[in-house]
Amino acid sequence: MKALRYPLLIIALVFSAYLLFFPVPIDPVAWQPGPIPSMQGPFAANNRLSEMEVRFKGLCPACEDVAIDSLGRVYGGAETGEILRLEKGKAPYVMANTGGRPLGLHFDKQGALYIADAKKGLLRMDPNGKLTVLATEYGGKAFGFADDLEIAEDGVVYFSDASWRFSSDRYKLDLMEHRPNGRLLAYDPANGQLSLLLDSLYFANGIAVAHDQSFVLVNETGAYRIRRYWLKGPLAGQHDLLIDNLPAFPDGVSQGSDGIFWVALASPRKAVVDKLMPKPFLRKVITRLPDFLQPAPTRFGFVLGLDKSGKVVYNFQDPTGKFTPITSVQEWNQQLYLGSLSANGVGVFNLKKD
Repeated sequence: MKALRYPLLIIALVFSAYLLFFPVPIDPVAWQPGPIPSMQGPFAANNRLSEMEVRFKGLCPACEDVAIDSLGRVYGGAETGEILRLEKGKAPYVMANTGGRPLGLHFDKQGALYIADAKKGLLRMDPNGKLTVLATEYGGKAFGFADDLEIAEDGVVYFSDASWRFSSDRYKLDLMEHRPNGRLLAYDPANGQLSLLLDSLYFANGIAVAHDQSFVLVNETGAYRIRRYWLKGPLAGQHDLLIDNLPAFPDGVSQGSDGIFWVALASPRKAVVDKLMPKPFLRKVITRLPDFLQPAPTRFGFVLGLDKSGKVVYNFQDPTGKFTPITSVQEWNQQLYLGSLSANGVGVFNLKKD
């Protein structure tokens, strides 16, 4: 037994040294998040989202976002890089393959599909499936991963670069570092001009343009909030918060009907993670652990509907998490179409009962 003690001690010392000192790719800073809101009041626990139907099962692998064309056909950006057109009773039709990781999708008035691709940048696909690369960097700084987008009435494309430091397959590192590496940008197809509206965002994610075109929203997933950038009026060029200290990680956001913004919440916050945020050294230690030992997201379906002032108008939850994580939400014909970063299919929730 004594002979075993010394090798075991050496192993323990080496492992401890690894956890404490091995170089990591993050340089975390201390941050104190607000207290996690209780599941009461505007966030009252419910199971209304459990009524959703999952369509196109096995046919849309990890379609993080979905878009609906003028004919009501569903399009998804699969983890394979394929842009799929999905119709009931038909096999998926491959419109194109970006060769990257398509995330945000949105059609313009002419039927072209704009794509925020995590690896390829901002793309446009014409109705025949031809792809054009529109932008891959700004100011000499390449996009870490283009994440989401929405198109204004004047055709300007607003999109997010979630993190210029970390690629999409390393997104957890950006959240653990908690530095403002995200950007909000605008692309004008009329002249090809690219503009930076905001930088220093904490994991810039979902994008939505106001119904009156007066502002654009960008989710800051890493800070549990939604930022508003004013496009018109006395506050033009300034920014503030639409809503702060959400109970879960906001992912996609989109313009709905009747002045509503739909917000996809990927996973509820965890107290253990929030307690780590003020402690950069411990976050480095956690980063050195294998994935299976790191905090994992909770399977929980969650969608909110907000008005233009940030008030919660709709609150749909599915504690069973049968379709998670929900990373995008699009309204069409009184239904919500839900995308997921890892589920295979498209969630559909009927709004007519409300």
